[in-house]
Amino acid sequence: MNNEYLLRARQVVPDAKVLIVLASKRAAMLASGKSRPMVRCKDDNFLDIALLEIAEGKLEAEFAKEGENDILNELEALKKAHQDELEPMKKTPGE
Repeated sequence: MNNEYLLRARQVVPDAKVLIVLASKRAAMLASGKSRPMVRCKDDNFLDIALLEIAEGKLEAEFAKEGENDILNELEALKKAHQDELEPMKKTPGE
């Protein structure tokens, strides 16, 4: 890993945990061939390419706002919808 790229990327994304996740996901995309590099890099290491992309502002972390894309909210809504569908079936005839 190129320390210069890491230091430059840390200036753009100061939170180490966010930087690790962002760089590793991008490196995996590059390694799988699903995406092409957005920068010219003298190194062939996918992690170095990802760090350089972050350092040059070509890649940034995007977080969902609270409540958006919340899997727990979606699961709760599905559970409620399923219960609503089953409710008429629970009633016995003659009620």
